[in-house]
Amino acid sequence: MTMYIAREVSKLWKKVCMETAVEWKLFKEKWKLLLAGLVFQYIHGLAARGVHYLHRPGPILQDVGFMILPELGKERGHVSENTFGLIFFSFILWTFHPFVYHSKRFYTVLIWRRVLAFLVGSQALRIITFYSTQLPGPNYHCREGSTLARLPRPDNVLEVLFLNFPRGVFYGCGDLIFSSHMIFTLVFVLTYQKYGSKRFIKMLAWVTAIVQSLLIIASRKHYTVDIVVAWYTVNLVVFFVDKKLPEMPERTGVSQPLLPMSAKGKDSKSVEEQHKLLNGNSADNADWRQRIQLNGKHLENGGHALPEATMNGGST
Repeated sequence: MTMYIAREVSKLWKKVCMETAVEWKLFKEKWKLLLAGLVFQYIHGLAARGVHYLHRPGPILQDVGFMILPELGKERGHVSENTFGLIFFSFILWTFHPFVYHSKRFYTVLIWRRVLAFLVGSQALRIITFYSTQLPGPNYHCREGSTLARLPRPDNVLEVLFLNFPRGVFYGCGDLIFSSHMIFTLVFVLTYQKYGSKRFIKMLAWVTAIVQSLLIIASRKHYTVDIVVAWYTVNLVVFFVDKKLPEMPERTGVSQPLLPMSAKGKDSKSVEEQHKLLNGNSADNADWRQRIQLNGKHLENGGHALPEATMNGGST
């Protein structure tokens, strides 16, 4: 039993190391784009912090969702946050599963490149929208009488740049149209819908997105219009941005070594083990014939082949 566990741990470690080598090569090519996407997340947070200074509390607007859905109340307002946390961390774990699982349909670096592109497009539109019109916040800390509803002038620029983290992040007001939580949720669900493999999880993801929408309204964190606008805006952004991005190759077949071979060469067993570890294909039964998917689109890595190309192509 101990020998079996040790053998499996050794295989897993080899898998992680070899996958890391492949992903690191891609990361060195795409790091600027990934960094730009991460920097924009900070810019988005900075914009949300800035609009809080403009927020003026007032009577809650008439809202159909508020009429239909009972109010959860302050003590149960965390339910929507917990649901979002489940979606968020489940998606992150899924994007890193190629490091440990045999089944590999994408590269982690390339999937996050697309996700960040979808997020940036949606968040840019969100910033324009909530600065165009500031609505009185329906959340409890944004209502009249709350000390958090209006922000005093900042004492220094660092107070703005640091977003008063974490308090400023969780108790913001004014950044309503449209929901940031739904941007992340829908981007994750749409990504899994395209690149995920489990039909049941795809259905569950859409149901969870609907439940999340209702919980946000019931928690009075957003008006119904914030959720409705998010649903059609994010879907449109993902649709058009995805068409502009190069097609991401699917990892279903291999026609050349995934890692550079030494001048002396390797024996066939070593090559088969590499294929098996990195692509989840059986070394005994794999067909190494060259297979390329074109689909009328360019490959993700531009005009040249990826470390595992060529491929046979085809969301939390």
